[in-house]
This record gives sequence, structure tokens and C-alpha cells, in this order.
Amino acid sequence: MLNQNRPLADRLRPTTLDEVVGQRHILGKNRILRNIIESGNIPNMIFYGLSGTGKTTVANIAAQSSNKVLYKLNATNASVSDVKAIVKESDGMFGQNGILLYLDEIQNFNKKQQQSLLEYTENGKITLIASTTENPYFYIYNAILSRSTIFEFKPLTSDDIMQALKRAIDIIRTEDFPDTELICGDDVLRHLAEKSNGDVRKALNSIELAVKYSNPDKDGNLNISMDIAEQCTQKKAFKFDKKGDSQYDIMSALQKSIRGSDPDAAVHYLARLVVADDIQSICRRLMVIACEDVGLAYPQAISIVKSCVDSALMLGFPEARIPLAHAAILLATAPKSNSAYMAINNAIHDIETIDTGEIPRQLQNMHYDGEGNVQKGQNYLYPHDFPNHYTKQQYLPDNIKDKVYYEYGLNKAEQSAKEYWDKIKNSKE
Repeated sequence: MLNQNRPLADRLRPTTLDEVVGQRHILGKNRILRNIIESGNIPNMIFYGLSGTGKTTVANIAAQSSNKVLYKLNATNASVSDVKAIVKESDGMFGQNGILLYLDEIQNFNKKQQQSLLEYTENGKITLIASTTENPYFYIYNAILSRSTIFEFKPLTSDDIMQALKRAIDIIRTEDFPDTELICGDDVLRHLAEKSNGDVRKALNSIELAVKYSNPDKDGNLNISMDIAEQCTQKKAFKFDKKGDSQYDIMSALQKSIRGSDPDAAVHYLARLVVADDIQSICRRLMVIACEDVGLAYPQAISIVKSCVDSALMLGFPEARIPLAHAAILLATAPKSNSAYMAINNAIHDIETIDTGEIPRQLQNMHYDGEGNVQKGQNYLYPHDFPNHYTKQQYLPDNIKDKVYYEYGLNKAEQSAKEYWDKIKNSKE
């Protein structure tokens, strides 16, 4: 019988850095975070990464090495008064060696609450280890960032999680089933590891559930079958925080895959957003891609994608995935041009940085000439009165009259337009 009092993830929590799986980039031999923890001289730190990657575990080990009293708060439900209560205790016998405060989900503290921590970190009342699943540079007050060392905890690989699962099976065999043969093949462990999506806690919860609800065979052996493992992980864990890093990372990957003309990658990242039920972000990003990356190389793409987007919004999920896939694949396989995107960016840059001058008189909306105007008449040439509906005249202000913002893209559509206008504009009038 499994230990009912302590969850497996808690029983398996590492007590040394060598037992921590993954994070070799900061915890490997001679890596900075390992050296800091082994020195016992713990500075203020921020641990940044997805849940289940070892942030809390490493904070526990850091507290042990420093001989400081460890307090834990979660910013989701904690307040400044909780921090003050901890600081008050530091003045007593419990705080003789100092206090290490582990503040989880610090992004849930507002700016004023975060500012309140500064006084205590600067006077040495507490050493702060804060953790967050969001990008700290976006969500954490600059004064705290400047006083802290930031470490990124990367998602665990399936091999990393396999190590933890094998250790979990050994502990279960030893502590819970010493008189029973517990059988769990590597294929089952691999399945659980891959379904956890980099979250070791998720994998441990799944193996615990599988053991708990597996029935002994006729010989009394407990065999964890693939069928049980699949039932315990019916749907792969999927990490997605709307308006968080994961959302922007996926949308970025979607756009870059389409820009790179890879329809398979485009469909993959689209599927991630579909699974996350984020239809608004998908629709907006596909419209941006149609304008920014396909552009004038295939101008019809904008209207086609708009039709797909409208269909998706009308249908809703799950059917919306179909027109959205049409749009993503169309954009990925279409010719590409960012000529319009670059042209408008360059024009805006000039308007914001240089004196572009007045609009030429012939283009102004002038219905009469005032008495003070020296130059009489607007002198605008109406292009439709001329052959091919074109005549040469100045349209840009004098200060930038020779400026070129738009460069024809090297694609069939734009080169055809270039050929046409070169012929018209170079002909004698």
C-alpha cells in the first residue's frame, strides 16, 4: 500500500544538488548556481522557469547550505503583512543566522508590494529567493532585479524525467511494497515522461496514480501496464499561459515558421494554440503574417486569410481549426515579400526623426488663393488627363523629394508591376 500521508513528489524531493534532475547548465560541476549554494553564502536570487522544473527544491537545498531558517510564501495569497510577520521573527532566537524567504509566484505581487521587500533585503533581515513562471524582466520591479541574481530553469527533457521516475519506482518498491514484486517497464516510464511535457511533478503524480490503481496479478505481483499508464495520462500536459511567455513564444514560432515557408512547423505551432483554445490570438497573428510576410508577393492572401479568420470566428472550436489550418498552410507555401512592411517602417522612421518638410502646394487641399499668397494657382496635374493615366510631378515634400521607401520585391507579382511602371515612367510624354 502506498504511503497515504506524503505525496510521492514530496517523498522523492531531492536533498542534495546531485539528486536534482536536469538544470545542468546552472547546477553542473563548476556552474555558478552550484558554486553559490555550496559556498553557503546565498545572495538574493530569482528563479525563472516553468512549474515542475526544480525551483522550490533548489531553494530548499540553498536554505540548508546557508543554515538560515527557511520560510515559504506564495504571492498568490500572501500579503506584505505576512512578510512583516516573518521579519519580526527574525529579531528573535529563530533568526539568529538570518532568514531565507522563498516567495513563489512573485509576479502576483504588485509594484508596491514588491517595493516593500527592498527594505528587508537591503538591511539583511531576509535573503530573498523569488520564483516566477513569467519573464522576470516584464513582471518584477527593476529595483529588485538589480539587487538579485537571475537563474533560468529550463524545461526537463524526457531523459531527465526518466531518472526521477526510476528513482520513484525504487522508493516505492523499498518503502511501500517490500514483500511484493513491483514491475514497471522502461516503455511505461518513457510514456509517462513524454506525457508530462517537462514537468517532473506531473510525471510523479501519474506514476503514483498508476501504482495506486493497478491490481496484483494471480501471483500477487503488481505490474504497471501500458494500459494503466495511458489511462493516467489521457491527455498530455500542455503548458500555456495566456499573455505569458509560452503564448508569445508559440505565436513567435508560428510566424517564423510561416515566414520560413515550413508548412509542417506552421501547422504544429498552430495546433498548440488550438489546443490552448486561443482563437483570438491565432486570428490576429495570421492576419499580421498575411500583411507583413507574404504581402505584395501574393496580395490576395490578405483577403483569403480574412475569409478564413471570419469563418473560424463564426464556427468556433473545434471546427475553427480547419479554416485556420487552411490559412496557415496557404501563408507558409505562398511567395514572400516584406517590401510594404519595410516601406511603411522607413517612412515612419523619417517622420519621427527628421524634418520632412511641408506637403507640396499642388497636393494641398486648396480651394482659393488668399491675398497673402505670392504663388497663385495650385498647379496640380490630374493623372487621368494624360496617356496611361500618368504624368510626372513631385509628390514628396521638398526635403525628401528623392527619398525611396518602397523597393520592389524579387517575386513575380512585384516584378511584373515594376516592369509595367518602368515602361510607363521611362516613356517620353
